[in-house]
Amino acid sequence: MLSRQQYQGLSRKLILAFDVGTTYSGVSYCILDPGEIPKIHGVSRYPAQEHVGGDNKIPSILYYDRQGTVQAVGAEALQQHVIEQAEEERWIKLEWWEFFYLLTATRWKLHLRAKHLASSHIKDDDIPSLPEGKSAVQVLADFMQYLLTCARSYIIESRVNGANIWRSVEDGIEFILTHPNGWEGPQQQQIRRAAQLAGLVPNEEGQARIHLLTEGEASLHFCVTHILASDSLSPNGVVIIDAGGGTVDLSAYSMKLSPPTSFEEIAPAECRLQGSVFVTHRAHAFLKAKLANSRFGAPDIVQQMKDEFDKTTKLRFRDAEEPQYIKFGTVRDKEPEYNIRSGQLKLAGEDVADFFRPSVEAIAEAFEQQKKATTMRIKYAFLVGGYAASDFLYASLCQHPVFSDVNLSRPGDHVNKAVADGGVSFYIDHLVSSRAARFTYGVNCTTGYKHQNSEHNARRATAFRSLSGRLVLPNAFQSILTKGTHVSEEQEFRHTFYMKRESPSDCSHVSSRISNYRGELTAPAWVDVEPHAFATLCTVHANTSKIIGSLRPRRSEDSSTGVYYTIDYDVILLFGLTELKAQISWKENVCCYEFNERIITDMCNNPSGR
Repeated sequence: MLSRQQYQGLSRKLILAFDVGTTYSGVSYCILDPGEIPKIHGVSRYPAQEHVGGDNKIPSILYYDRQGTVQAVGAEALQQHVIEQAEEERWIKLEWWEFFYLLTATRWKLHLRAKHLASSHIKDDDIPSLPEGKSAVQVLADFMQYLLTCARSYIIESRVNGANIWRSVEDGIEFILTHPNGWEGPQQQQIRRAAQLAGLVPNEEGQARIHLLTEGEASLHFCVTHILASDSLSPNGVVIIDAGGGTVDLSAYSMKLSPPTSFEEIAPAECRLQGSVFVTHRAHAFLKAKLANSRFGAPDIVQQMKDEFDKTTKLRFRDAEEPQYIKFGTVRDKEPEYNIRSGQLKLAGEDVADFFRPSVEAIAEAFEQQKKATTMRIKYAFLVGGYAASDFLYASLCQHPVFSDVNLSRPGDHVNKAVADGGVSFYIDHLVSSRAARFTYGVNCTTGYKHQNSEHNARRATAFRSLSGRLVLPNAFQSILTKGTHVSEEQEFRHTFYMKRESPSDCSHVSSRISNYRGELTAPAWVDVEPHAFATLCTVHANTSKIIGSLRPRRSEDSSTGVYYTIDYDVILLFGLTELKAQISWKENVCCYEFNERIITDMCNNPSGR
């Protein structure tokens, strides 16, 4: 087990970690008291929860009425009287809360997804629409607000003098919000907006108390606490496979287990849209096709079969050689030509196995990518997350050739708490000392024309003269941080750029657009070669009006263009913590000032929200 030190802070602090998942969500917390050793707890009591005290998660479900007001959330939404009222009053039910589809709108996470993730198996019709007037961010905010309310009630009710404890910490709570490895700046910005809408923090200044963390790194911290901090492990590479409802996230690390325990990310993290909900999705498509001409092929009956498959058949499936059954009707319901007898549909085990196989292959392919990206031997892999409970998934991965020389295991207890508990551990233990850039990051710019460069000669028709009189080429890309680079927490990556203007008054403002490159080139130089592989992450702005008076005119090499003024500035990327920061820096009165720091979350795939 991981050995923790006493909390050295001067005052009490509360840490809350929210794991908002595709199918289930949960909260873990820790109350840090000066001089006490931190302990992580899970919120294990929610309204209408059946297994009181024994279940740390609730279904990721909300009901909205026709006016867009929340009527039921979580386990409350599964109560029969709520379901009946929802049908009578035509409430809108939102589930599948994996918001990696954050740019469009909800199956929650599916609506918030990052567009670059491979998702050809998902059609727009597969994602339910949102209530009128509601965005994905607002829905996420409603759900976060509910989780905060539940956490508050649980802490007050379960702690001695709980009400006073809550009052003493509520204005300074540190929130850890987890998300899939594949999410980046745009998705993270929307999470932050949702957190503020939910009232987790009151304003922009409170955003410093919001910490975004990838599910991969959260799961690593959980595994360290429960598995990895053991004398039986040798210092080799380890991959955490966090298999959830919507995504499967893979994160690779090297271990240093001698005190103090620490980890370095050794390969860019991977994220696949092949969580357990897609097994059900494939089963539903199969049932619709199989029963299209059956008297039991009506949409409501097929939906009932799909729901039953999701709750029972999928969970108990182990062997492709054994037939599986979906119970949906009474003993009188039969149609032998469709393998329906006594109200049960019989499925060949091999057909059910086919529902799982895309997930298995996606995980294997992602694991292979990480093995290729590092020179360190990957000796251990740990399967965590709700989907890890599937015996068929685990057995299939163990038998896959990619894992033939790997010790693949899965924690026996509390895997449904892995991300939430790991989120709290991330804040307390801070185990990852360096991370690896998932993509190449830089700036779109112009570059000076060099006649001896064959690539430049091929682009001669696009050249033009800048204010300095020199020939330059457009559509260049200047890398600042390259894919796979290992970055420590305080390490800076910077590059100098030059802004030229005709008059000093035009030099009062500098901006720089930060982009990343997702292609396979090791040194991308032109944005028009693979335009689809570049994405704008943000634009950083700086007010440079104070240095206008110190600017001096320069004469262009081509006298016909007259004089011009130049500002030299650096674009800086800081990547070592869980969110990438971009800054502009310039010299003013010999001192260097950095302005307009803008946090760009998850630009890189270090498993913690970068």
